Amino acid sequence: MSNIPKIVILGAGYGGILTAQRLQKELNYNEADVTLVNKHDYHYFTTHLHMPAAGTDQMENARVAISKLIDEFKIDFVKATVQQIRTQEKKVLLEDGSALSYDYLIISVGGETETFGIPGMKEYAMSIRSINSVRMIRQHIEYQFAAYKQDETRLDRLTFVVGGAGFTGIEFVSELADRIPELCKQYDVDPSLVKIYNVEAAPSALPGFDPELVEYAMNVLQNKGVTFKIGTPIKEATPEGVIVGEGELIKSATVVWAAGVRGNRMIEEAGIETMRGRVKVDEFLRVPGQENIFVIGDNSLMFNPEGRPYPPTAQIAMQQGVTCANNIVAAIRNQQPTKFVFSNKGTVASLGKGEAIGIVGTKKLKGFTAAQLKKIIDIRYLFIIGGLSLVLKKGKFL
Repeated sequence: MSNIPKIVILGAGYGGILTAQRLQKELNYNEADVTLVNKHDYHYFTTHLHMPAAGTDQMENARVAISKLIDEFKIDFVKATVQQIRTQEKKVLLEDGSALSYDYLIISVGGETETFGIPGMKEYAMSIRSINSVRMIRQHIEYQFAAYKQDETRLDRLTFVVGGAGFTGIEFVSELADRIPELCKQYDVDPSLVKIYNVEAAPSALPGFDPELVEYAMNVLQNKGVTFKIGTPIKEATPEGVIVGEGELIKSATVVWAAGVRGNRMIEEAGIETMRGRVKVDEFLRVPGQENIFVIGDNSLMFNPEGRPYPPTAQIAMQQGVTCANNIVAAIRNQQPTKFVFSNKGTVASLGKGEAIGIVGTKKLKGFTAAQLKKIIDIRYLFIIGGLSLVLKKGKFL
């Protein structure tokens, strides 16, 4: 039996990829065996999915092969679905029945859609969670236009409801509003018949964002034809559409739920203590009481200096990935771990073609300037994970 420590990374999202890349850079030859497990053989850009979902960009531009991002001489890649984590045995069971043993485990499997128990939401709504779910949404939207031409009494086919006015919801309705004129032209549909509703239970769109920028965003989207229902919860999703507020039925053949992420149920099933599926990790990103298990990304729960939880963003997952890798290397070498400190590089929300809002430090940005910043952020990420060649390949599509 080899005495070389075994490191297993579950998930190749933002956190998982950055962890893998940092480990392959920092570890010496034969210092550890590193295995990266992911359901697909590609890494996808979650922050870009709203575009192919609406049909304003191609699916291929939102993903890149994992083999292009890791050195396969240093990291074993296993394409598999994780079935179970057995912490007592230090094993991960895969769907095909095989098992991986570990000395250090990094859980970065990504979250799951949180429907908050709203009846019918799981059955009748779609969500923007993966390349496959996005492909389905896009094809569904196009089908509604084609089907409407067969039966023009079905106006519900031209009504689109997006639940949630956080980042995902706002960015998706922005792209959808940009796509509608093109679809109307393609299918010979009167644009005045198309309705887009964005429904949000909270008292404001983009909760936590600067009010002046939220107002700007809503104005931009209203001018594109989006109707907002803010402070209005969705009570139920049905085969006919959604019931909102005090019982109003919005008839719609397309409901997209973009209002919540919870941690992965597999973590709770492993016996790790969670809050809505997320693990309150220690300052070194470890599971309390289990110093060989790290949790990063959507499944980790960390609090800012004001005591509020950090939102699960790509930016925080990437930074956690780097710290996590450094701490595992430190553990192998019997060195002191580093505390995770989030460095906020700014926040930008896209509002469709040539429009966005953003905050960098205390500076508020809107319109074209913010849209350019969004492109710079996306290109910087491509450069971090794939160098100049990936920027040249994908950057022009962002």
